[in-house]
Amino acid sequence: MGADRFATAARLKAIGQEAQARVYRAATRRPAPRRSKLTGRAALLALVLCALIVALAYPMRQYIAQRSDIADQRKEAQQAKQRVEQLREEKARWQDNDYVRTQARERLHFLLPGETGYTVVDPAPSAADGDSDGRRSSDEAAAHRPWYDNFWDSVDHADAAGAPQR
Repeated sequence: MGADRFATAARLKAIGQEAQARVYRAATRRPAPRRSKLTGRAALLALVLCALIVALAYPMRQYIAQRSDIADQRKEAQQAKQRVEQLREEKARWQDNDYVRTQARERLHFLLPGETGYTVVDPAPSAADGDSDGRRSSDEAAAHRPWYDNFWDSVDHADAAGAPQR
């Protein structure tokens, strides 16, 4: 048993000396150049990720643009529905004979049989009605006249502009 113990102690001493020699050699050696942290696998992973980003960029842009177009179309459809509803209400109003009579009187200056129509012409507008120099602007005056008067005024104006000056 004693020999066995001696052999174990000798083996341990030999292992210790080998370890000490390795440590000594490592300490005397110059430091090894540092390896880059970017390994081949990391570079490949980065390349694959970049390829995926580039491959998905255009389809994602198209998807977002289409979603925006869909939202715009929905908004336009909603506005069209509102406009249709307004037109239906207006159509219903025009089905009423009293509304038609009122519009004919206001817009076309129609009269019922037996009624007498009067047109009031203001010969000289006052300073309160017009601009500071006492004249009314032509646009404001035209807005208060029937359409046919405005039409004939424009014809007369065009005729006067084309006439030769003496």
